Amino acid sequence: MDSYLLDWANLLLRWLHVIVAIAWIGASFYFVWLDNHLVKPQAEDLKSKGVDGELWAVHGGGFYNPQKYMVAPANLPQHLHWFYWESYWTWMSGFALFALLYLFNADTYLIDKRVFDWSAPAAVAGALGFLVGGWLVYDQICRRFGRKADGSIGNDGVVLGLIAVAVVGAAWAACQLFAGRAAFLITGAMIATMMSANVFFWIIPGQKQVIADMRAGRPVDPVHGQRGKQRSVHNTYFTLPVLIAMLSNHYGMLYSHAHNWLVLVMLMLTGALVRTWFVKRHKGIDAWPLLVAVVMLLAVLIAWLAPQPAMVPVTMVPPTTTAGSSATPGPSSAIALNESAEVSFEQVRTIVNARCLACHNAALAPKRIQFHEPQMIEQHAAEIYQQVVVQKTMPLNNATGITDEERAALGRWFKAR
Repeated sequence: MDSYLLDWANLLLRWLHVIVAIAWIGASFYFVWLDNHLVKPQAEDLKSKGVDGELWAVHGGGFYNPQKYMVAPANLPQHLHWFYWESYWTWMSGFALFALLYLFNADTYLIDKRVFDWSAPAAVAGALGFLVGGWLVYDQICRRFGRKADGSIGNDGVVLGLIAVAVVGAAWAACQLFAGRAAFLITGAMIATMMSANVFFWIIPGQKQVIADMRAGRPVDPVHGQRGKQRSVHNTYFTLPVLIAMLSNHYGMLYSHAHNWLVLVMLMLTGALVRTWFVKRHKGIDAWPLLVAVVMLLAVLIAWLAPQPAMVPVTMVPPTTTAGSSATPGPSSAIALNESAEVSFEQVRTIVNARCLACHNAALAPKRIQFHEPQMIEQHAAEIYQQVVVQKTMPLNNATGITDEERAALGRWFKAR
């Protein structure tokens, strides 16, 4: 029952996280698009009211006329719509999901002793440290290198360069400390924390200060708008790298690579380039070379990560575990299986018993998948193929030490069924 309720909590939190993330990203993308499509008004009445840009659009059978005031309308409305709860709920739901799956199961999901051997409390503290530390480093970069002497926003090129170096360093460090899947997720969560913190600490407080000054008749300091704009632009470029980092941790071929940090950096770079292309396209700038660069980066990744045919003998480990026992492999026995060799069911069962039975047995059955009976292996053959051979997400963090040759043997068995 605990496992059943945990699955429901996992599903509902994922659903909430996706819903609010769509709302946040959609609003962010829309306003970037809107800013880049506004045109100077021609009507004198609009100019006299202080309208700096307008746009006519049609949607859902109606006409819309968004107008942007350079400062504010003469009569500031009492009721204003704020776009910030989408950001907050995205972070809160994502952190709840991260805590439920990773922090409360640190031994299983955060730690890979072959990468770094540390205790569960230390790993949890390290993961939280990445979230907090990432924001502090990023914020200090913006504070120290993103302002002129008078407090206004300076050249953002240096800031973006330093942020890129910090993110690459964090991706490398995460992959040296955590299990590969967790490292990808933590890096994405760190950037997402920076995005939401931008909204909470800078964008919304700055807007509220501007409005309070207007209502009180005080002079408005333009730095609030400049800082808010700077952080909003950063969030725009963070969005797609965060999404690819979150999605890529579901694919073992990516996070299990020996240079997984570089794989993650290349994936996030493609996301940043795609977002840059969108922004430039909205401005009417020819930016097709960016898409060419994206295709080339992905082609390099695909070629680099392509699996190599297994032409060496397969080491088969006889079953030494029983239901509920620990996953300690017994003595190995070599069974020659080249690329074209037929794999028997008994050989498959030997691999499954040694590599999978410790978690999928009569006493313990994540997602109700069990392998302690031969017919159960046959019943879940497709799941074994997808999770073990194609995606390489199982065994989790390869805790039982399955080899590439054993994965290949399972693949040949499934395809020959």
